[in-house]
Amino acid sequence: MQNQLCCQQCHFSQLCLPYSFELKEIEKLDDIIVRKNPYHRRQRLFEAGQPLHSLYAVRSGSFKSFILSEDGQEQITAFHLPGDVIGFDAIHNKTHPSFAEALETSMVCELPYSSLDELGEMFPKLRQQLSRTMSGMLCQNQEALMVLNKYTANERLSHFLASLGHRFGDRGFSPTSFRLSMTRSEIGNYLGLSIETVSRILTQLQKDGKISVEGKLINLLVPTLAD
Repeated sequence: MQNQLCCQQCHFSQLCLPYSFELKEIEKLDDIIVRKNPYHRRQRLFEAGQPLHSLYAVRSGSFKSFILSEDGQEQITAFHLPGDVIGFDAIHNKTHPSFAEALETSMVCELPYSSLDELGEMFPKLRQQLSRTMSGMLCQNQEALMVLNKYTANERLSHFLASLGHRFGDRGFSPTSFRLSMTRSEIGNYLGLSIETVSRILTQLQKDGKISVEGKLINLLVPTLAD
């Protein structure tokens, strides 16, 4: 049975919706949203090549986006947390260029794109919010490229952990103590590092007193890991 939580009750609605959204606009949006049953680890929202039908707002849990090379090698392009919207990269060609897969048991709100586009015509603030969200994702992608191209291996992982902390903090969670839903192999794939390098750097950061690691739980012990 689907959970009937509405946008007004959702803790992460401020990340998906404008603060100034009016009640009637939220109710209209609620009418088109499909609140899906849980997705379990490795279950996919969509696959590359599928036509765009919906965007997906993460309610709980986390997902990864990835593409496949010609020889079938996976390259992770993003990690998605509660409040993130997945699927924007399909709008241009109306076809998903990437895969989206659950990292853990997760829930999403499905927003049928055709209905969402019609609502955008009716409610300009919704269209503005979608544009703002897409712009934010472009900025994140540009930052990720800079990290990969300019940073050392140690700086890449330190920046990744600090960035996760900021993202969790934006969602009302602790910015200094959080659980990694992705494996070390997945982190390495995203950052262009081997799993051995990720493990070595985590060990060194812990020895330096910058983090503590308890299984998948990470505690950031200094304000800036790069210090």
